[in-house]
Amino acid sequence: MIAPAAPSEAAARSGWLNRLKTGLRKTGTSIQAAFVNAQIDEDLYEELESALLMADTGIKATEFLLEDLRGRVKASMATDAAQVKVLLAAAVADLLRPLEKPLVIGEFTPTVIMVAGVNGAGKTTSIGKLTKHLANEGCSVLLAAADTFRAAAREQLGVWADRNLVEIVSQEGGDPSAVSFDAVNAGKARGRDVVLVDTAGRLPTQLHLMDELRKIKRVIGKADATAPHEVLLVIDGNTGQNALAQVRAFDDALGLTGLIVTKLDGTAKGGVLCAIAREKPIPVYFVGVGEKLEDLETFDAREFAQALLG
Repeated sequence: MIAPAAPSEAAARSGWLNRLKTGLRKTGTSIQAAFVNAQIDEDLYEELESALLMADTGIKATEFLLEDLRGRVKASMATDAAQVKVLLAAAVADLLRPLEKPLVIGEFTPTVIMVAGVNGAGKTTSIGKLTKHLANEGCSVLLAAADTFRAAAREQLGVWADRNLVEIVSQEGGDPSAVSFDAVNAGKARGRDVVLVDTAGRLPTQLHLMDELRKIKRVIGKADATAPHEVLLVIDGNTGQNALAQVRAFDDALGLTGLIVTKLDGTAKGGVLCAIAREKPIPVYFVGVGEKLEDLETFDAREFAQALLG
């Protein structure tokens, strides 16, 4: 199991939190602005409703948060807007808390992780960062380049493999399922802790490609009856409600076990995590704020709520 940060890592986590705050600044500014010189009245709730919807929190989550907030304001007998802001941060943290879940490694050897996502979401980059994260935890990783249709994807994954000093199973123009099958068997034979399978980026509307993803999952199961142990979807934090639609579609096709949310780097509409928590509460294992290897961190609901509300 990937352990929480040790005290010696507190400084690094603090630096991460600052980067997250910077990344969510555009999302948070409009929410925070609602509290400036505000009275606790209907105007404030209306301002918050607009700001939350603009942050892509979605109608269901926005209604839930405002009802929850009203209850908290009444119970605490809050008298000024600053107190309401603190209460909203607590409400957001509580809504997001079910998404907190550590990625467990070691229950199966190897732990087979299948990674999906649309083109441009940062899927292959996230796999590289995840490889680094796992290596830092002492895990040996084998990469499977099952995005065989895009030469650039194989090359990109190869670069990450070299940078992380890990092995990669790849075939030029090969069948993605065959590459995945070979990689799982290689991971077993070589005693690797984790096999990470990079699949071709696609839109959920491309049904034949979604069928191929299902095939990859089935074939992985033939190499190891217990696998895949994790099916992760990488979503771009900038895409807002479209990200929620992707989560629904890929979950219907594959049965997702977790999410990696990328690109929370200044233009993101980070409120979409609230929508996911309310409508499709699949665990968020990691969030990313930039392109560097260290810009991927475990998700913490309280940190995220604090960063969002400043």
